[in-house]
Amino acid sequence: MRRMAAPLVAQPKPYLVTLEGGRTYFWCACGRSATQPFCDGSHRGTDIVPRKFVAARTEEVLLCGCKHTGGSPFCDGAHTNLPGGSPLDDPDSPANRSIPVIIQQDGPRRWLNGSCYIVSPAATPKTARERLRYCHLVTPELGACYQNQVFLEVEGGASPVLSLGDRDVILFVVSGGGCAIISGREFEVNPHDGVYIRPGEAMQLVPADQETLRVFALASPQGALEWPAAMPHNFDADFPQRVVSVDARQRTEMGPRYFQLLVDKRIGSRTITQFIGHIPRSKAAPHRHLYEESIIVLAGQGCLWTEDRKSPVSAGEAIFLPRKQLHSLEATSADGMFVVGVICPGDNPSVAYY
Repeated sequence: MRRMAAPLVAQPKPYLVTLEGGRTYFWCACGRSATQPFCDGSHRGTDIVPRKFVAARTEEVLLCGCKHTGGSPFCDGAHTNLPGGSPLDDPDSPANRSIPVIIQQDGPRRWLNGSCYIVSPAATPKTARERLRYCHLVTPELGACYQNQVFLEVEGGASPVLSLGDRDVILFVVSGGGCAIISGREFEVNPHDGVYIRPGEAMQLVPADQETLRVFALASPQGALEWPAAMPHNFDADFPQRVVSVDARQRTEMGPRYFQLLVDKRIGSRTITQFIGHIPRSKAAPHRHLYEESIIVLAGQGCLWTEDRKSPVSAGEAIFLPRKQLHSLEATSADGMFVVGVICPGDNPSVAYY
C-alpha cells in the first residue's frame, strides 16, 4: 500500500541543466532522488510519481528544485516564498566592503562587469525629429543580443509616425499623459502604463496639452527605428487589449519583494515580458537569469552589484543586464526602490539561479 507523502524540497532554487532535443526525461517530483533533478526511483512507496517529458529542443533550462512549481518540470519561482528561497546578502560583510565602487562615467554610462551598465537617459544626447526627441539606450553595439531600447520624449504636439518593424514592441510611460495611436487605433495612456504594439504595426505619441510624454520603447528581436510616411491602418484586432495599468490586486509576492506583470503573453507578446515591482531596503543574494533584462528605476536609490564591481543607481536611471550576468540589486532608500523591468526572451521575472 502506498503511503501519502508530501514532496521534499531538494533545494530551494532551480537546477540549471542542458536538455537534448527529442530526448525523454523523468523529472523528480518527490524530492527524494539522489540524482536531482531527475528521478532515480526513490518515489516508490509514495503516491508521488515523476513527470515524464520530451525536450522540444536542445537548450539550457531551469528545472524545479523545490518541487512546488505550478509549471513542472520547470521552475516558476515558487521557491522564492519557501524558507531559504529568497536569500539575502549582507552589503556590509568584509568581502562586500572590499568591492570597488564604480562612479566613473563613459559618456552617459557606468560600466560594470561584462556588458552590464547603468545609463542615464537624461544625460544621453538626443536626436530631434519634429516634436520628438529620442536616444538609444540598449543596442547590439552595446552588448545586447535580444533587444534594443529607445527613450522617446514628445511635447508640443504629436510625434511623427514611427515603427520598429516586424517585431514585438513594449512601451512604458514614465511621465506625462496623452494617447498612443497604434496603426490607426487610439489608446489613452498615463504614467506607469505598459503598452503593447504588435509586429508590423506603427505608432504615434500624442501628449496631453502642456505635458511632456516620456516613454521607453523596447523591441525584440532587435530592429531599427523606421519612419513611415503615413500611419498604416493595419491594427491587429485579434489582440485588442494594448494598455495595462498598475493594479495592486495583481501583485505576485516574491519573498520580501513583489511585482506585477504588465505586458506579457496574456495579451499577445511573444518573447518580451514587462513587470513593475518594489524592492524593500535589502540586498538580494547574487544570482543569474537565462534571459536578458533591462530595468528602469522609478523611485528610490540603491546599488547594482556584479562579480567584483558595484555602482550606485538612482531614480531615472536604467540598467542593462546581459543573459547570465551575475548581479544583485540592492535598495538603500528607507522606502525601498520601485522599478519597471523587461525580460526577453522570457515570461517570468522571478526565475533565477545562483
